Amino acid sequence: MMAKSLKLIVEALLFASDKPLAIKEIHAVLPEVKPADIAGALRVLKYEYEAMGRSFMLHEVGGGFQFRSRPEYGAYILKMLQASPARLSRATMETLAIIAYKQPVLRQEIERLRGVDVGGILKTLLEKGLIKIMGRKNLPGRPLVYGTTRKFLEVFDLKDIESLPKVKELKALGSEDDEQQNLFDQKPAEQEAASQEAPSEDASSEDTSSREAPSQQASPEETPVEEEPPPEPAG
Repeated sequence: MMAKSLKLIVEALLFASDKPLAIKEIHAVLPEVKPADIAGALRVLKYEYEAMGRSFMLHEVGGGFQFRSRPEYGAYILKMLQASPARLSRATMETLAIIAYKQPVLRQEIERLRGVDVGGILKTLLEKGLIKIMGRKNLPGRPLVYGTTRKFLEVFDLKDIESLPKVKELKALGSEDDEQQNLFDQKPAEQEAASQEAPSEDASSEDTSSREAPSQQASPEETPVEEEPPPEPAG
């Protein structure tokens, strides 16, 4: 297959897809083409669109490649669609951040860090497709373990989970709330103390579901995750 033909085929696949396409997904359509050649075609396309100065670009996000409009034109697109950017509450964002940085993580661990019930927030994040159930830990009650999804990467414009800002980088930017900044640095004893404090004023009204019973026999951090498909959570 000629390089020019390959480039145009890859371009057509990208335009037709409603989600980022990984090289392996393109290779599944073109098994006769080497992945290295597909990667080369993607590089050429990305360079060409940059050189043309178009209003959209070929962007690597969520483990794949996708055509996206440039950020400076976002306001015009929202005006045309008569829509406003979807926003998450502060409590929801804090919970999502803990899951992103601590995954795979138990609900018990999240609540220990935030000091409030997060059942309602977890349900909301599951419904939005930003988190998923990764399995269960071998603890009494077999509690669910949570992690982020590919959609999370797409929404927050991340190439992969390793692209998350490092905690040190976030601290360098400063914070309005030192207590929230220290969430990721708490040791188990400090986390236990935090869970006994009164709920913060920023806790969302979404926090309505009952808690899962904490384990009395093993530390969650020391227990392996069983990655079998779990049943749908009750919230």
